Amino acid sequence: MNLKTLRDRILLQEDLNFLLTNRVPRIALTRFMGWFSRIRSPWLARLSIGVWRLFTDLDLSEAREQRFNSLHACFTRELKPGARTFDPNPNVLASPCDAIVGTCGAVLGTTVLQAKGMPYTLGELMGSLALANQHANGLYITLRLTSSMYHRFHAPHDLTVNRVTYISGDTWNVNPIALQRVKRLFCRNERAVIETRLQQGNVPVTLVPVAAILVASIRLHFVNVLLHLRYRGPNVIPCAASLRKGDEMGWFEHGSTIIVFAPAGLELAEGITPGQRIRAGQALLRWADAEASRLSPATSA
Repeated sequence: MNLKTLRDRILLQEDLNFLLTNRVPRIALTRFMGWFSRIRSPWLARLSIGVWRLFTDLDLSEAREQRFNSLHACFTRELKPGARTFDPNPNVLASPCDAIVGTCGAVLGTTVLQAKGMPYTLGELMGSLALANQHANGLYITLRLTSSMYHRFHAPHDLTVNRVTYISGDTWNVNPIALQRVKRLFCRNERAVIETRLQQGNVPVTLVPVAAILVASIRLHFVNVLLHLRYRGPNVIPCAASLRKGDEMGWFEHGSTIIVFAPAGLELAEGITPGQRIRAGQALLRWADAEASRLSPATSA
């Protein structure tokens, strides 16, 4: 039996997978990984990447750099120019990241699902009833980044970031096995609530990057602090950052999840279904015809 087959068998054993990735000192391990990954040593980075490849399908062929001085540099790697192109259609909201689509669809009042039979409320996730009500009966899409994926995320449309709310928390794994077992998991983990308004139609779109085990650190270009487990505030950070579609917003230190919330009047783009792999820049949501016409640049100018 080769190592890949052994790895896959272990990962498919749900009880063992859950035990190994959750019933451990999650926060301590996450802080250790934060320290270890930043050790600047090319040989240690090569060794660590080799071990990493035993457990994931890591592909660095699109990376701008092929040699790394630290594991952190590999986690947060940039891609070669042109590796990701963003759908230029102004009536399309693009995926902010490479991901596997999780639960998605209509928000029922202010309740959504992390997995079948596992609901949570927007008020608890976002830490704001007012913001939750703003997205009542809208749409949501859960985007899971695996550890081997490109970890940077981008503006899904031309937009202005108005506010970021940092909410500290735990570091549960966010894989499907954990989502089916841990109630309100996204509401327990560390996360950042990024409130934006699209420059087309002043439409509110909120992105919630959720950290996970080994990854409790989020860097945002428009916030001058690193958001991590030891960060003590301020938790609500006003912003006034204008971004074009495709501009880089920030990155995770490892793999995790971004949940995208948009108002009613949009619909899932073709092919966006749970389990589907997508890339940053691919169409994620689009306006229904009447709404798209109302919000087109010609009529909204």
